[in-house]
Amino acid sequence: MFHHIKDLQFNARVSKPDPQFATLLLEQFGGANGELKAAMQYFVQAFSVRQAYPEKYDMLMDIATEELSHLEIVGATIQMLLNGVNGQLKEAADKSEIMDMLLGKSAKENLIHQATTAPQFGVLTGGGPAVTNCQGVPWSGAFVEANGDLTVDLRSDIAAESRAKIVYEYLMQFTDDPYVKETLKFLMTREVAHMQMFEAALETIKPNFPPGVIQGDPRFSNLYFNMSNGATIRDAWNEGKSTGLAETWQYIEDPAKHVNETDGLLKQPIKGTDATQESVEIKSKELGKKRSQEIRQAVPKGENQWSTYKKDKTPRPK
Repeated sequence: MFHHIKDLQFNARVSKPDPQFATLLLEQFGGANGELKAAMQYFVQAFSVRQAYPEKYDMLMDIATEELSHLEIVGATIQMLLNGVNGQLKEAADKSEIMDMLLGKSAKENLIHQATTAPQFGVLTGGGPAVTNCQGVPWSGAFVEANGDLTVDLRSDIAAESRAKIVYEYLMQFTDDPYVKETLKFLMTREVAHMQMFEAALETIKPNFPPGVIQGDPRFSNLYFNMSNGATIRDAWNEGKSTGLAETWQYIEDPAKHVNETDGLLKQPIKGTDATQESVEIKSKELGKKRSQEIRQAVPKGENQWSTYKKDKTPRPK
């Protein structure tokens, strides 16, 4: 159940109309990394955790709802940046003004330039925002990432917030309007806040690496293949201990030779780890059983009900 409050979460303002920047800002309205994508992603992810992990459901729904608030801020800003465009289009039936604009080569070029930089507002939406990206490509449900496993979904969410933040950073370079920059900085900062929330939620799930339930094959989980020619680069990702499993990286200097010597890695020995085929199999089964029990215990058998409605025990006046 949603309740709309007409005031924006952040008091968005603009100094003056700017249809061209409004076009760019559509990227955060209906783009692949925009506010609608984020709202729908967290909204969809929340369903699979509602009964098993109600605290994660609460967080996802809270953030999804806030993303809708941000979508409203972006849409309102776009609309304010288009002030005047809608009214001018309504006068288009009287072609005298259009013809006046076309007098002279520079006027023609200016009109063509405006049409190519903001075509949606002129020929599709009549001076309002569209659910598209800045190039007019429609929003798609394919943007939504929801795998039904919290350790996967939360990592997708951290990445989604990271991409949205960097888009806001780029957008701020294309406007000189201090009010618009103020709004974009607020939206960008909320991406930072959400990143921290998702990271904190991920840390409450133990274990959370590798994502999912089935553990990796210990023969291959710490191999690094030197797949490029030139100077050899050694750093944290191919020497010392791995960050997730604390295994010792095995650096394969000559991948082709190594693959031949191990019969296509079928004879690859286990090195640099205490894990064995038996231990990872046991861990996979134990973790699978644990995750399954968490869900089974939370979901009632037979009849099921999504919400528990609190009865109002306040005596009603007669």
